[in-house]
Amino acid sequence: MTKKESMCDSCPSKTENCEETCEQKSMIKVRDDVKSVIAVMSGKGGVGKSTVSALLASAMAKKGHKVGILDADITGPSIPRLLGLKGGNITTGKGGIIPPQTAMGIKVMSLNLFFEREDEAVIWRGPMLAGAVKQFWEDVDWGGLDYLFVDLPPGTGDVPLTVLQTLPLDGVVVVFSPQDLAIMIVKKAVRMAHTLNVPIIGMVENMAYLECPECGKVIYPYGKPKGEQVSAETGIPVLATLAIQSSYTSFGDQGKLEMLETPELEQLAGRLENSDALH
Repeated sequence: MTKKESMCDSCPSKTENCEETCEQKSMIKVRDDVKSVIAVMSGKGGVGKSTVSALLASAMAKKGHKVGILDADITGPSIPRLLGLKGGNITTGKGGIIPPQTAMGIKVMSLNLFFEREDEAVIWRGPMLAGAVKQFWEDVDWGGLDYLFVDLPPGTGDVPLTVLQTLPLDGVVVVFSPQDLAIMIVKKAVRMAHTLNVPIIGMVENMAYLECPECGKVIYPYGKPKGEQVSAETGIPVLATLAIQSSYTSFGDQGKLEMLETPELEQLAGRLENSDALH
């Protein structure tokens, strides 16, 4: 099944004679310069989704791939700060908007890059948010990528719906944390992907534990990891279990998150490289 066929199958308005009038097919540009598109989503905020997106993209770049990040969290963007990119210097060329690049060559497009002040508030309603995401896909000169990671806002609202329904996704990585509330809500995100016929590659359990810097004892501030439980209940594999690490915060605050070595994410990147769903 092609990506376009998958998008048609997920359309709630599908009829036998919708080939010529289908908005879902006509509203999105088909691109040949982006090989694999992977969305990173979560049921709720505060689980480290953007950090995982940035680290996963960095792991892919370290493997020699050409990588980009589309920051679809329009009203709460954090990718530029995590990767050390400043706003206010966006330029355009013959191929469209030129995405700024990080020190490692990761191409990034985020609404925050259009503002000189990174704390500028974006007070938009749903249609404008969805329109910005589509523009970041269609009007940005991504310039030939092996992997484009789409950092979604939390929840199942307009922007995740736009991305899952219109972008030619190869799959979704779902991020959650061990709290019962987060697990309950992450199941909503899983159901959303299933409803729209978007394949879920796997899940990442973040903030699962903490190692005491003094004695090395493992502490579970949010309760024992629940990856096995969630996997059993959803049928989706947990591809990585991440600890709470101060280095994530310190490197991210300095805009150097891509420089951090993360063996768990490198293993996940290797799984994505070898995934049949992406090739």
